Amino acid sequence: MEHIRINDKIRLEKVKTSMAPVIFQTIERDREYLKEWLPFVNFTKKVRDTELFIESISSPENVKDEIFSIWYNEAFAGLVGFKDTDWINKKTEIGYWLAQPMQGKGIIGACVQKLLSYAFQKLKLNRVQIKVAEGNLKSEAIPRKLNFTLEGTERAGELHGKSYLNLKIYSRLASDPL
Repeated sequence: MEHIRINDKIRLEKVKTSMAPVIFQTIERDREYLKEWLPFVNFTKKVRDTELFIESISSPENVKDEIFSIWYNEAFAGLVGFKDTDWINKKTEIGYWLAQPMQGKGIIGACVQKLLSYAFQKLKLNRVQIKVAEGNLKSEAIPRKLNFTLEGTERAGELHGKSYLNLKIYSRLASDPL
């Protein structure tokens, strides 16, 4: 799938290398804001770093990740997508980040809801999870709002700088009521 229309203001487009400059410019502009919860920001120092990330997820060997750029009123807003998909066990994780000026518009909630439906209906997956760093209340609001179940905490689940963050694990199953 190359494009997904979320609503009249939001669309998703499969990430392409040609998008690296706008993605990097957004990271650069919002660096202080984004780095609080996103470890990759410290390793993204030039456009080439973003190009290498896109190339790694776009390679034919990568069947685990499908990442989309988010466009809000035709302006780049962030990234969302499936990561670490396990086709044998029919499960995936949804990850996302949003530019600071795009916060509070319902963008991520709408995108995750659409990808959740896509995962269950089109991809025939059984489980979708979202991992959120403890304390990241804005990000945690998404799985809560979409009726994910809090399963527990992955202790020291993500290296962030020189310390580890605990990750709360939320999940939805295909059999869960809407």
